[in-house]
Amino acid sequence: MSIGLLREGTVIPAHPLALTAGRALDERRQRALTRYYLASGAGGAAVAVHTTQFEIRRAGLLRPVLELAAEVVGKEAGRPFVMVAGACGDTAQAVAEAELAASLGYHAVLLSPQVPGAGEPELLARARAVGEVLPVIGFYLQEAVGGRRLGPSFWRSLSEQESVVAIKMAPFDRYRTVDVVRAVAASGRDDLALYTGNDDNILADLLAPVAGRRIVGGLLGQWAVWTRAAVLMFEEVRRAWAGDDEVLRSLLARAGDLTDANGAVFDVAGGFHGCIAGVHEVLRRQGLLAGTWCLDPGEGLSPGQAAEIARVSAAYPWLVDDEFVAAHLDDWLR
Repeated sequence: MSIGLLREGTVIPAHPLALTAGRALDERRQRALTRYYLASGAGGAAVAVHTTQFEIRRAGLLRPVLELAAEVVGKEAGRPFVMVAGACGDTAQAVAEAELAASLGYHAVLLSPQVPGAGEPELLARARAVGEVLPVIGFYLQEAVGGRRLGPSFWRSLSEQESVVAIKMAPFDRYRTVDVVRAVAASGRDDLALYTGNDDNILADLLAPVAGRRIVGGLLGQWAVWTRAAVLMFEEVRRAWAGDDEVLRSLLARAGDLTDANGAVFDVAGGFHGCIAGVHEVLRRQGLLAGTWCLDPGEGLSPGQAAEIARVSAAYPWLVDDEFVAAHLDDWLR
């Protein structure tokens, strides 16, 4: 059922990590974030991914973070909800992380492409091994945050693996996004779902076919914030695809606003240094997080980033969900 929802297309926020000032896991706020995504109407959540901070593995937090999200969803969802677990490292590590996720009830694995020294054949073999444990979501990660260039032949070969059910395209590059879509088409896989991870171009990805294929949903760090508004926007996208030209024109007129807002949240001016802290700042302003702390003390907001986030929050009221959060925050923090 959940894989069916993934293929149909939905809103999947990349789940952040809630920390105390001492950089310990804040379990109460971590649960509150998961409740926020459920209440917002998201169709799933991706946990232990880049927005959750890859460092949770070295900090011994991978299992606790996966467990907390699975616990809240298992008890409170009451509907299909796609649970995606991030997996990192070489084949042995990625398989072990997939096995952990499977034991906790996760439905799919988002594979990080960050494997030092591994070529494309090794990445394909790793995906095949992980696919024996759980369905796989391929991941084209932008180079600015540690990704690498992967050629069309890689994406075609990955698409041909039956265990691959979706691909998240986040190269932040139109040419490379087209490479992926064309490769999927060449594989003959009509059942493989395409998801945008291009936080800089969300609405354009969702509203217009790319190389003849529709991008059906988003798995996005941007959707970790203002998630209720993102869900409402995604409902409008569906109306536009159903033929509502007025909604289509309205969405196109707002596409640049969303990109501007993402530039502030992801700290484009600072070379993405504050991309995770920027997500935290939005959630801190709403009361969901107590601060912007990251596991790495060197990560934080760039100079002027908080002011930029305040600017876009005020400039684009359709994009924010502050009133929705305020109405439910006490319940989520229970």
